[in-house]
Amino acid sequence: MSLFLCPICAAPLEQTERCYRCPAGHSYDLAREGYVHLLPANRKHAKEPGDDKAMVAARNRFLEGGWYDHLKESLCELAQAYAGESVAFLDAGCGEGYYTAAVVDTLERAGRLAAAAGVDLSKAALRRAARRARSAEFAVASVYHMPVGDGAAGVLLDCFAPLALEEYRRVLRPGGVFLYVVPAPEHLMEMKNVLYDAPYENPDQSVEYAGFHYLDVVPVRRRVVLEREALLDLFGMTPYAWKTPREGVERLKALEALEVTAAFRIHVFRRL
Repeated sequence: MSLFLCPICAAPLEQTERCYRCPAGHSYDLAREGYVHLLPANRKHAKEPGDDKAMVAARNRFLEGGWYDHLKESLCELAQAYAGESVAFLDAGCGEGYYTAAVVDTLERAGRLAAAAGVDLSKAALRRAARRARSAEFAVASVYHMPVGDGAAGVLLDCFAPLALEEYRRVLRPGGVFLYVVPAPEHLMEMKNVLYDAPYENPDQSVEYAGFHYLDVVPVRRRVVLEREALLDLFGMTPYAWKTPREGVERLKALEALEVTAAFRIHVFRRL
């Protein structure tokens, strides 16, 4: 069962060994790694949209180090708790599929997974995602225009992706659950203190979004000691890599190690 629709005519797509095809004859080749490109040219606003190879590689190394495993484990627990007997899981902005693969594996082992898919703009990220979670399907697509049918998903994950609320309301079935991960106020403050002269905490908000009912806000927190290589990978995978003054970057590079707080809020909503 494919969760994907044709981005041209919105008809259901059927996956074959080498491509996806709709009844109207539109066809989309599968990449060697196993993902498909479903982003129409008129919605592609850059030659290579999404995170570049360097950022993807840094994030992959960091996550494989297990530094955010407390977040991964919490997401798996929540997905299993709210999945019901059989659920379609959709990861919006799935990146390298680190969390996607963990949730898919958890739901599969519990016998609760009907289908799974992830979308992201970055081909570099999806190459890794498709290798990491073989039983899920992955597509180059925007979270604001996902090639997925109305009410197709029972559990939707947004982990640091843009908040595309209108699209999330559309693709989640009534009663479906939305897991929304945001940084806690103190997240990475120790690193920010090194990078910036006047760092500030992340906002801590609980917003009732139209079409959703709040079920819970789950705090996830851990302090970790990162040596230089992991610390620079963490820096390279964040938006700080784009906007930090050179002086701050040099201060970070001079460190042998740094203890940082990895803290998150998982906002849990039910689709009305």
